[in-house]
Amino acid sequence: MLQKGTAKKVTIYVNEDTRHHLGPLYESILTFLLHKGVAGATATRAMAGFGAHHTMHTPKIEVLSEHLPVRIEFIETAERVDELLPALYDMVSDGVIEVQDTAVVKAARKDRPEPKPPHAERRGKARLMHIYLNESTQWQGKPLYEAVVERSRQMGISGATVFRGLEGYGETAALHRKHLMRHDQPIVITILDTAENLDRLIPEVEAMMDTGLITTSEVDFIRIERPPAA
Repeated sequence: MLQKGTAKKVTIYVNEDTRHHLGPLYESILTFLLHKGVAGATATRAMAGFGAHHTMHTPKIEVLSEHLPVRIEFIETAERVDELLPALYDMVSDGVIEVQDTAVVKAARKDRPEPKPPHAERRGKARLMHIYLNESTQWQGKPLYEAVVERSRQMGISGATVFRGLEGYGETAALHRKHLMRHDQPIVITILDTAENLDRLIPEVEAMMDTGLITTSEVDFIRIERPPAA
């Protein structure tokens, strides 16, 4: 564990898509530092940037979004940094390694997590509703899936979750997927509540939809409830 006093901060800049063996380089670096017992390391992804090649990498251009810069930082003693640097030099074939003097003001660690209180279970019968639609479908100027979730919340429905599919097709056989200029991926909304509440919600959702699919099924639920720690 790091102690209060002088130390070294190491910052490594690589591209997100730079490979090392069978995986991303930044993951290999983090795994290496973990196995070497480094006190802690963090990898952050930048919004945009450029390096020695002077190519601007930005998420605005899809083909360049995979090359966004990743910054890895860790703090250790000068002795440990000197021990680790030769291996890091070999791993970082395309990137920048920076070492700075720093001071550790406080290094605290909670050795033992507080025991969690026992949880309670609640079981019963419920109805599960699935709503299938397209991401591009609108209702009153907003995405339809947002309108469905908002309406469900207003009606006191217990919960709704929106899933975005990678691609898919429906009755029209048109393939829905992510395009360069627009998003038309499939959307699935799942809602779990009592049969009575869903019977109130279904007509509201039907009135919003021009195309799509609604299914319901009877399910058994187990709700886990854990009281907050003291």
